[in-house]
Amino acid sequence: MSAVRYTDLTSSEVQGAIRGATLLWPVGSTEQHGPHLPLGVDSVLAEAFATAIAERVHGLVLPTVTIGARSLPQSGGGLSFPGTLYVAGPELIRYLAEVLRSISQLPFAHLVVVNGHFENEPLLLEALDEACRSGGMIDREVTAFSWWNLVDENWMRDQNAHFPGWHAEHAGHTETSLMLHLQPELVRQDRPNHDTPPPPGIYLHPIDTAAASTDGVLSRTSEASAAAGAALFDHIVQRATNGVIAGLNSTAVPPRSTSSTPALARPERRAPTASPMNSP
Repeated sequence: MSAVRYTDLTSSEVQGAIRGATLLWPVGSTEQHGPHLPLGVDSVLAEAFATAIAERVHGLVLPTVTIGARSLPQSGGGLSFPGTLYVAGPELIRYLAEVLRSISQLPFAHLVVVNGHFENEPLLLEALDEACRSGGMIDREVTAFSWWNLVDENWMRDQNAHFPGWHAEHAGHTETSLMLHLQPELVRQDRPNHDTPPPPGIYLHPIDTAAASTDGVLSRTSEASAAAGAALFDHIVQRATNGVIAGLNSTAVPPRSTSSTPALARPERRAPTASPMNSP
């Protein structure tokens, strides 16, 4: 069964299709990814992962956020390279929190947020925490992750001997391989390598962009392949699907009511009603 896209539903179908369902929300960015990858990589990957997970858990896919946090030199190559669109941190938190407020009005059971942009992560988690603390997600389940956080690092190092750490994989082996698997027509022929990836967690100003990256690429791309991308994609989707079904946090407890009445039972999850274009 193909994943149902929220935007394909009509107003009269929404309530019935979403009641008790799992919603997948892809959050990406529009950011330079070197001379070989398109600006929309982070959004393409977030949406592809969300869609694949939705197909396996019979979920619906919400519209993708395509403009996110600003690119930083030590993780995204920085703003020295043309093309990046961004929202400043406080405004992005407010925007995401407002979208979450509107999502919370829907009768879903579980919201799964799939992030595809490194710099989004702390801002997205703050917006989610604000939404949950404000009471908008009472008696709902919320799961959020950046796709790379689900990768077993031992598995990753077996696949890529040059793996520099996720902070420096911007436009590198993994993103290039994933794009070769998912949308090879968008990948240009260049395969730049940067053999001195930046260290994590260090901000430098001023920064020598030529030393910090190779045309915006922070690590290596020459070994990237569609086969490597397919293996990584399947690895992440399987681990994410297991997490959505079983719960990524084994210490998580069912949501509780804030009233003095007994806590409500966990909402029943069910497959959404397929819209006509998804029917056999």
